[in-house]
Amino acid sequence: MLTINTLISWKTDNDNKKVERILWIEPQSNITYVIDVNLNAFPYSRLLSDIEESIKQGIAFIETDDAFGRIINEEDISEKDREVRNKAWEIISEIVCLEPLIFIPKERRNLIKKVSALHNVHENTVVKYLKKYWKRGKTKNALLPDYYQCGGKGKEKSTGILKRGRPRKNTEIFGEGINVNDDIKRVFRIAVNKYYHTSAQNSLMLTYELMRKEFFSSEVKMENGIEVPIVKPSSEVPSYAQFKYWFEKERNLKKEISLRRSAKKYEQENRPIIGSSTAEALGPGSIYQVDATVADVYLVSQFNRNWIIGRPVVYGVIDVFSRLVTGIYIGLEGPSWVGAMMALANAAMDKVEFCRNYGIEISTKEWPACHLPDAILADRGELEGKNAENLINALGIKIMNTPPYRADWKGIIEQNFKTTSDRVKPFVPGVVNPDLRERGDKDYRLDAKLNLYEFTQIMIKSVLYHNNQHLLRNYNREEMMIEDDVKCIPLELWNWGITNRSGKLRSADADIVKLCLMPTATATVTGKGIKFKNLYYSSKMTLKENWFEKARNKGSWKIKISYDPRNMKYIYIISPDHSDFEKCYMLDYQKSYFDKYYEEIEYLQEKEKLDMKKMADDELQKKVDLMAEIESIVATADLESKKERIFQESDSKRVQGIRRNRRIERALNRESEAFELSKETDKKNGEVIHIDSDMELLIRKQKEALKKIYE
Repeated sequence: MLTINTLISWKTDNDNKKVERILWIEPQSNITYVIDVNLNAFPYSRLLSDIEESIKQGIAFIETDDAFGRIINEEDISEKDREVRNKAWEIISEIVCLEPLIFIPKERRNLIKKVSALHNVHENTVVKYLKKYWKRGKTKNALLPDYYQCGGKGKEKSTGILKRGRPRKNTEIFGEGINVNDDIKRVFRIAVNKYYHTSAQNSLMLTYELMRKEFFSSEVKMENGIEVPIVKPSSEVPSYAQFKYWFEKERNLKKEISLRRSAKKYEQENRPIIGSSTAEALGPGSIYQVDATVADVYLVSQFNRNWIIGRPVVYGVIDVFSRLVTGIYIGLEGPSWVGAMMALANAAMDKVEFCRNYGIEISTKEWPACHLPDAILADRGELEGKNAENLINALGIKIMNTPPYRADWKGIIEQNFKTTSDRVKPFVPGVVNPDLRERGDKDYRLDAKLNLYEFTQIMIKSVLYHNNQHLLRNYNREEMMIEDDVKCIPLELWNWGITNRSGKLRSADADIVKLCLMPTATATVTGKGIKFKNLYYSSKMTLKENWFEKARNKGSWKIKISYDPRNMKYIYIISPDHSDFEKCYMLDYQKSYFDKYYEEIEYLQEKEKLDMKKMADDELQKKVDLMAEIESIVATADLESKKERIFQESDSKRVQGIRRNRRIERALNRESEAFELSKETDKKNGEVIHIDSDMELLIRKQKEALKKIYE
């Protein structure tokens, strides 16, 4: 299925490769808007059917390698590049969302003029930003500068001796002026922070004047007993134009408004608008709602069903237009970014493979959602901060957060949770029932029998029922839906929307989506392997490059990794440029942890630590018992020695008798230790008849010899 951002490669007569990126799809009108990523041209329209037919005939191909699909971590972007990107985004953000209006040449021309006048930039600058945004995947990070392709552009020019810039008028009166060097820039920053970024709300001109008074005065004169600074002439100080140019270049609107007015005012009136919670869902993928709830059921561990592990957290992702559940996550992680990440990754993955992992076979038609949306509506907690920046900048997804205490803004997903809970609770053991917690009643937590795997199976079955059979009784169908006899079932609404509405589903490489969503952490390279969460990993690359030998001989070191808490069998080493990754495998001797949730592994590790502590106490007690028994035996031996020693022999005599004593002791031991095999039994009366053997004769002789020695 063709989606937004899909790259189409066309066969041409010459050697030049023609590659187009799909920017907009209108299935009902059979129209798509595309842009040639190799030419400096505006988007143009094509018939959707022509593209599909060309692909069938082999004239066109879907490109899987997107040169601009590189993973860019927000932390790796320099402050300067971030400012360039944000400035460009601020200029075009208000018009790029006006699709397909902006693809119509006449309308686009008017929009460019308005934006150019509003932001005081040249029209060509707006055009450059628009084309860059469209060609590179319609994400905010597409606007990052390409300094690596530039010569001197973007580099700070050295000051030198000669005056830079346009020559002043009337230089004979005002002088040529001075260059702005690093020292003067430092003065600019101090002055702006001291006089401009304050609640006094001084004007920029007053800030400049106060700066000259404090930092650019040479002498002091006395007037009426007051010291008055004498400011330097204009020829010896930076001009207001230079000061204003520097200020506009390094201006930070967020800091300015937050300090001059208040941080609250910035958030309410001046922050960038990346979405609206009241926006209408035009079709499938326009808006996904994400939320979490704690299930009303207690679960047991996969390791031991006698271990009750508490109530799981259920994350759900639902399409606003069709009410189709597009992703779920079941775990023990409290409502947080980790849980939201799992649910969003699940929304973008192939559901056939996902269900197969839980022993459930389905077809793609039963759960077709495997794409990213245009916007996500969620609570303020999970999708705020740095974690969400990769969604916005790398994947081009708008984030819309609800205000505090306004769960009704996510009524669709909230209602879905309630409906699912009512559907499942009557059949699940260990369900929370606070009415039964009277004195003497049985604790319902003891009824828990399901583990995470089994409960996830139940939730998948419930989602499949909701998507394919559940009738939405309160869904308001449009007139066209009624004419087409579309049933109010999520899957039918989804399929109808794909065909008849301008859906905004986005295609993205699964690995890119996962790496953008997965939490990152620090692991340690040791002689035993890559250590992370007390687990050890290895990979082909690490073995080939002898990482572990180096760590054992030269010392360990830290590396940055990404991981999926749902399956700790693998971790991923991200390359420095974020363009690739190395997959690392858990070592075989830790098979008991394979294919297990991180929460259960962590629980088992803590259980093992507790058991080891208990066993250590038991071991110490046994060791103390052994010590006491040894001491008792030694004391008895000491007492017997004192009894048998009739007269005191000298030390030398005792030592000289060691060989003789050893010979006697050996002879006695041989008698008690020797095997006796030659015995015959009289079957009549059961008497044992002894037959003297050579061994018995020898023993008898030894006894006689001993007798003589002691006598």
